[in-house]
Amino acid sequence: MNKKKEKKKTSPRCITEASYPDRIGTSSSVNCSPLVVLGSPGKMCPGCVQKEYPSRGHTCLENGSFLLNYVGCAKCNQRDFVLINNKMIEEEDGEEIITYDHVCKNCHHVIARHEYTFSVVDDYQEYTMLCLLCGKAEDSISILPDDPRQMAPLF
Repeated sequence: MNKKKEKKKTSPRCITEASYPDRIGTSSSVNCSPLVVLGSPGKMCPGCVQKEYPSRGHTCLENGSFLLNYVGCAKCNQRDFVLINNKMIEEEDGEEIITYDHVCKNCHHVIARHEYTFSVVDDYQEYTMLCLLCGKAEDSISILPDDPRQMAPLF
């Protein structure tokens, strides 16, 4: 009799301070505590996402969530909608900064902190996004009718 061993499916879990000593935790609790990473915009839970800070090219989200990267809540083990909480819009030196938290619909666990910026530099609109769930991206669009960067040389 050949018995096949089935692999036990494990649910995602939050990574704690002990797992990554270079990260600073907001709590020493073993239960899915949000972490703060040096250089990141705020709270995060790597156990809730498939890939941390995926590259999104030029896609900068002002609102919403990148659900393809969401594997489920590491705290309640449910995969449901992601809510947006604590949305703040600030203007500082001509730069608009939008921040908010992605949270689990069921247990309100903080999945990630989203930061989006918009500014006008010279003749270009500059956009950036940094979020554990949604990823990192930058974009620059000319405010002129014809983008000088896209013009082909005449000779």
